[in-house]
Amino acid sequence: MSTPGTSPSSSPSAPAPAPAHVAILDDEVDITQLLAGYLATHGFRTTQLHTGRALMALMADDPPDLVLLDLGLPGEDGFVIARQLREHWRCGLVIVTGRGDAVDKVVGLEVGADDYVTKPFDLRELVARVKAVLRRLAPGPDGAAGAGASATSGAASPASGAPGVPAPGIARWTGSEIVHDLSAGRERLHFEGWTVDLAARLVTGPDGAEVALTTGEFDLLHTFLLHPGRVLSRDFLLEQTRGRESGPFDRTIDVQVGRLRRKLGAESGEGQWIKSVRGAGYLFAPRVTSTLSG
Repeated sequence: MSTPGTSPSSSPSAPAPAPAHVAILDDEVDITQLLAGYLATHGFRTTQLHTGRALMALMADDPPDLVLLDLGLPGEDGFVIARQLREHWRCGLVIVTGRGDAVDKVVGLEVGADDYVTKPFDLRELVARVKAVLRRLAPGPDGAAGAGASATSGAASPASGAPGVPAPGIARWTGSEIVHDLSAGRERLHFEGWTVDLAARLVTGPDGAEVALTTGEFDLLHTFLLHPGRVLSRDFLLEQTRGRESGPFDRTIDVQVGRLRRKLGAESGEGQWIKSVRGAGYLFAPRVTSTLSG
């Protein structure tokens, strides 16, 4: 019932979330137009690009939530672009290419791609994969994205650690150089002298030196840190880090575990903190603690 002098009204509705921003980098204009048009029908905002430099400029002016990257750019190495994106920005990365060789797929995933799609592809499947990557990158309550994160409906502010913005403590592109900008006030996980900054997605060794991990390696380590002392199957690890199930000959997790062990110091035995459990999967042995800096 309305009170005198007022009229009935419904509660103000929350503002509609901003559409997720997808950058499409391909030298073929018809491909970028096709993808942009189809993604738009599914509620995405898109930017069409044809050179790596144009993508770097976009990262400074209007950073996307996710990049669709073709490897076959004239005069440019798509793997180098992928590696630069992964090392300095936090956004989804899906390689969309005509290179279907298994070696290219492995290299693409190892340099940090969240998914690898070969041409020709089904547009519906591609959109489903884009949505799956964005769900995994969605920020949690503490502003940090993690393996198995819940779905997000759009881009968030830089402070949230959401995709589409330079990660806190990672980098920003000035147009000619990459500038690092550290920030505080985030959760860190610790094990055996190592520190993992979840919001910045930085890993620091006992000597204080940063260890560069690809997105897949970081998500894998994060998953292990969330479940210390538990045997995790390959299917579980792949679902948590890639959003898909493994096939009968899928060695993605085995490859990434091997790389992660080496970066944690396998040559001195420390990498064996990740134990192989025959016929079952992997177990992260160290005790894990958490701190919050502010």
